[in-house]
Amino acid sequence: CTLRFYTSPNPTRGSAGVDLATATDVTLQDDKVEVISTTVDGPLGHGLSALLIGRSSTSKQGLFVLPGLIDADYTGNIGIMIRALYPPVNIAAGTRIAQLIPFKGCVPKTTTVQRGPHGFGSTGSAQVAFAMELNSQRMKN
Repeated sequence: CTLRFYTSPNPTRGSAGVDLATATDVTLQDDKVEVISTTVDGPLGHGLSALLIGRSSTSKQGLFVLPGLIDADYTGNIGIMIRALYPPVNIAAGTRIAQLIPFKGCVPKTTTVQRGPHGFGSTGSAQVAFAMELNSQRMKN
């Protein structure tokens, strides 16, 4: 699949994700979660959603990227939720600290809610579409 935006300079043929770079210089002063703007806005194109996770090199530096889900119809800036384990930490603009793993979504039909540029729970309270008690299922070998 092809994403709508230009990605990292040299992705390998087998890359599962595309790198996300920070849009501005940021200093993480404490160990609280911060949201950092990136150089990418949604939608990603072609009806794609994406899982946002940290790059392995980011974790190695004591930075924890909280995973997130980018919906196919999200139209705002894709932000990275991050926490510094050993603050303060300076992150320069253009630093690739996270990656998007794109996928075609398949969701149950629900009530339609118009999507916009707001994220982090902006479409309403959490709803469970599927649930099952895992401990009641027998493990298969």
